[in-house]
Amino acid sequence: MRHRRTGLSALVLLLATAGCSSADDSASVAVPSPGAKATELCQDLDKALPRKLDGLVREDPEPRSALTAAWGGSAIILRCGVPRPAEMLDPKASTSEVNGVAWLVQEQDDGGYVFTTGLRQAYVEVRFSKEQAATGAGPLVDFAAPVKKTIPEGIAD
Repeated sequence: MRHRRTGLSALVLLLATAGCSSADDSASVAVPSPGAKATELCQDLDKALPRKLDGLVREDPEPRSALTAAWGGSAIILRCGVPRPAEMLDPKASTSEVNGVAWLVQEQDDGGYVFTTGLRQAYVEVRFSKEQAATGAGPLVDFAAPVKKTIPEGIAD
């Protein structure tokens, strides 16, 4: 797997250019269904995640699961144990490394962003709403320590 590294400052600048609009604050997400090993790693991650993130309080989405978490309603949504994105194998894909955690960066049609960890034994996906993306990528810094502590480096099954 090849990653092109971009600086955090460039990523923050890119995210800061996203516009703002109102959004539905309720969060409902599909719960991933990884294998037993990834599920165990994701449960450990769930316990290590911060209660507050970028000034937003953790408000887990429905249905409740140790594989999902959210902050600020639907502003930031995390899903652990997701399948590897096909773009992860694209050498031209946009990637970034934040505090030792590699992320695939995907801009969404609605102006939000999806970040997916790479080179870890479980894939962790973090979605920023368009409004959250406009504030920058600071929350990725806060995810680095819990991800490094609970999801070992390697290749997910």
